[in-house]
Amino acid sequence: MSKLEIQNISMTYHTKEGETSALSDINLKVEDGEFITIIGPSGCGKSTLLSIFAGLIEPSNGKILIDDKEIKYPCSQIGYMLQRDHLFEWRTIYKNIIIGLEIQNKLDKDSIENVENMMKKYGLSSFKNYYPHQLSGGMRQRAALIRTLALNPEVLLLDEPFSALDYQTRLAVSDEIYCIIKNECKTAIMVSHDIAEAISLSDKIVVLTKRPGTVKSIHDINLEIENRTPLKAREAPKFREYFNTLWKELDVHVE
Repeated sequence: MSKLEIQNISMTYHTKEGETSALSDINLKVEDGEFITIIGPSGCGKSTLLSIFAGLIEPSNGKILIDDKEIKYPCSQIGYMLQRDHLFEWRTIYKNIIIGLEIQNKLDKDSIENVENMMKKYGLSSFKNYYPHQLSGGMRQRAALIRTLALNPEVLLLDEPFSALDYQTRLAVSDEIYCIIKNECKTAIMVSHDIAEAISLSDKIVVLTKRPGTVKSIHDINLEIENRTPLKAREAPKFREYFNTLWKELDVHVE
């Protein structure tokens, strides 16, 4: 049984000029604990697909299932981490992390203990009373992820979560975020325009066609290294092989 299954998802936008087909007949199965990355040409509908998963957009056709049950939105089983951390500058890091629990009236003894344990485990305990502007970009991303994990979703959606960071920070933070997601045993679906990033993080890469986007191919990523991390993955002998294959398949035109 797959953790998440996408069945026949299509999306057509209606405008004064007529209809625009963004996605066509998307089918995909994601296993429990997998890290999946979706890549494709500019404008192929990657972010639209992620928004459909999150329930922000209703598809024209198709359905999404978790554990063989069709999702009904809003869905507490899905957590969404956006491109930017969207931390509130007037709230402390701790207050930012618990904001979702406050909104959903889930702030109780157990949830507070869980948040405090994650902050300790991932190096934020001593910064709990700091404000976002006092933290590095990497630490802010860590706080944003813990805020999402605090609601205990089963599936994490990541929309180019490292794109706002400089290259060196991006490499270090992707390592941190990957390890946290794997430690917490979460299923993750990420959208990226970066082939190298996708290979370094993913168990599987889904390539979409040009608009209207549909699944062109799916690549299982097996780098044959022990104790894999994104940084180690980039040094694996098979890394370049995967990169060249995907580069050619995308016809070099990537967002």
